[in-house]
Amino acid sequence: VELVGANQKAMRRVRGSEVAMIFQDPLSALNPVHRVGAQVAEMILAHQRGMSKDAAAQRAVELLDLVGIPQPEQRARQYAHEFSGGMRQRVMIAMAIANNPKVLIADEPTTALDVTVQAQILEVIDRIRKEMGTAVVLITHDLGVVARMADRVQVMYAGRVVERSDVHNIFHESRHPYTRGLLGSQPTLGRERLTPIPGAPPNMLQPPSGCAFRARCVHAAPECAGDLPELVQVGLTESACVRAHELEALV
Repeated sequence: VELVGANQKAMRRVRGSEVAMIFQDPLSALNPVHRVGAQVAEMILAHQRGMSKDAAAQRAVELLDLVGIPQPEQRARQYAHEFSGGMRQRVMIAMAIANNPKVLIADEPTTALDVTVQAQILEVIDRIRKEMGTAVVLITHDLGVVARMADRVQVMYAGRVVERSDVHNIFHESRHPYTRGLLGSQPTLGRERLTPIPGAPPNMLQPPSGCAFRARCVHAAPECAGDLPELVQVGLTESACVRAHELEALV
């Protein structure tokens, strides 16, 4: 279904019911003057018109319990500022799954959380995916999270997909210099020094011609300044690099 250009009425039917989202900062996404349970119930009432307020409130408590919030009946009567960062993110997940969406978009869901809480949140998302059959689109800069959670990966640079493959090939047979730069800048057991990507991202108010990564790329060639490179199949990976066929697979 093409959603670009759809009117607000059509989008309202899709948002929250067919497609839901977990936002990056739950404290900003949650309303500070409404109780947490009421906000989850509001999500249900907006899309399930035949449900009573009492039934929606009870369903909100069940959802809070589902995402691992202890004492859900008591916590449903509290406000967002009374929750920790990890618990607020669990509330956002409860709101997102309230109407059994087919697609769940998780935008940096573990930002600003410590590694223990991060692991718990990822476990909740993965459990929901398995139990509810929901497809998850995970947006993240954390390659460790990608390795743990993803089946297929799209690497983006300057607003465009530059490489696409399954998670194994991205990590072991990458065919794009930007993906390799990301992998090289990650701490790895046995590596003495990190290899940062030189330069800075381009100014998207004045995007460069050709490949947006060429100014930072050690493999840049004159043809990189020509037409915008399209994704091409190289082995099991799709790469938007004019020299993708020349780059040997990672070992």
